[in-house]
Amino acid sequence: MSFVVHPNIAPDKVEERSYQTSMVNGCLRSNTLLILPTGLGKTIVALRVAADFVDRGKVIILAPTKPLLDQHYDTFSSLMVGHSVCILSGNVSPQKRVDMFDQNDVIVATPQTVANDLTEGRYSLDKVSLVIFDEAHRSVGGYANVTVAEHCNKSIRSIGMTASPGANINKIKEVCINLRIGRIDVRSEDDRDVSPYVHDTYIIRLMVKLPDDLVAVDHLLKTQLSHYVSELVSLKLMNPARPPTRSHFLDIQRMLQARLNTGEKTAIVYKGLSLTAKGIKISHAMMLAETQGITPLKLYLDKLEEEAEQEQGGRSAKEMINRPEYKDMRKIVDSTNVEHPKVSKTMSIVSKTLIDEPDSKVMVFTQYRDTCDMMVKKLSTISGARVSRLIGQAKDGMSQKEQVELLDRLRSGDVNVIVATSVGEEGLDISSTNAVIFYEPVPSEIRTIQRRGRTGRKNDGEVYVLVAAGTMDEGIEASSKKKEETMRENLEKLNKELSQGHSFLPDNSQRKLDGF
Repeated sequence: MSFVVHPNIAPDKVEERSYQTSMVNGCLRSNTLLILPTGLGKTIVALRVAADFVDRGKVIILAPTKPLLDQHYDTFSSLMVGHSVCILSGNVSPQKRVDMFDQNDVIVATPQTVANDLTEGRYSLDKVSLVIFDEAHRSVGGYANVTVAEHCNKSIRSIGMTASPGANINKIKEVCINLRIGRIDVRSEDDRDVSPYVHDTYIIRLMVKLPDDLVAVDHLLKTQLSHYVSELVSLKLMNPARPPTRSHFLDIQRMLQARLNTGEKTAIVYKGLSLTAKGIKISHAMMLAETQGITPLKLYLDKLEEEAEQEQGGRSAKEMINRPEYKDMRKIVDSTNVEHPKVSKTMSIVSKTLIDEPDSKVMVFTQYRDTCDMMVKKLSTISGARVSRLIGQAKDGMSQKEQVELLDRLRSGDVNVIVATSVGEEGLDISSTNAVIFYEPVPSEIRTIQRRGRTGRKNDGEVYVLVAAGTMDEGIEASSKKKEETMRENLEKLNKELSQGHSFLPDNSQRKLDGF
């Protein structure tokens, strides 16, 4: 094994990898969007680029969460020599942030913190040579990365990093425009210079069949939904040719709300808003029945019935829960002893993994916190399973400090099974796991790629995707695959445009990508 030799990098510490060297060289030439799968060393590429720039001026690394800040700080403070490193976040007082910014060479910070400081004029980027935007796919709209980039002059090198920028070509273009990107450097596990460093990840798709009670529940919910659809169609508010999906209902709701806001306070508008609200709720109940299980569904129905008891907004909910289809469905939910087959399938995979390799680590991803809580209880009954949940900060969740502490426990082996919501997908420095289980497919290609990247980083790993036959799972899975294919096609197209000096902006714009 050969190591990177650089006066600003600790000797015999950083392995020399040809694909990383190639990516570094590209970053040294021009502003670059780096797209590299999770676990293949985006942070090391950032370190090597920073090592070349830090003697010219300060280096800023922007990351959206405290766990990511800690990860970057640990990497830079341990591997970069002769230069000071600090963390700036909102927990540090403004005056102390100013002093730390002035006194350090490498600043690891949240985008919000730096954006706020720049807006308030606490310091400028005049002495900065390089800004690295981690999780760069967020750099759209009013996100703080965009504000920071607006304060960067043309002499500052701009580097974006992400495992997946998404399939939307306009959003990728927006990221490139906002960060002044002049080239895109994409690597995948299949590339010749990357594959020697990649462990095999085996993707195993497991189909499960809904039990009769869940089929009956789903049928009754669909019957109730079709009643609301028929009414909306008769009011000429819904297109019968378009499937009655949640997104369809939301589109109708937005349209009706816009009409209401312009003063159209008619019976049709109010009736339509009531029907779409009920349609959205029943669609969500269907999704829980088809893809999650009886326990999450029961908890959701309890919330609907609590809402029906309230005076404000209760009339619509009362009508919904008093329909015969709902009452019949609720009887089945309350009386059945069956759970979704995904529960037993997940328990079987975790048990087998831990029996085959007692030192294994397993990560289970779930879309919803209620399912997460249910699976923690179920998996905790397995011999040898030391289970904990990893959830976000909202609604009495986990603080970022608690998230970091849990991941430390996973690394030490104190915990060997984590059930995570979406917070476990992006950015967190999660120890490589032996198996990742998708309790359900997710419609986002970004989230799918992030989830998959949690195994196969240091050894071979398996990814299990649980799909309930004949349900929404199948459509969501197909959508995610299509988006991932589209993303790769769009990246090739955009990179070709950039390499030919094309601009993503209108001709009358003064900002040309090929000028950066």
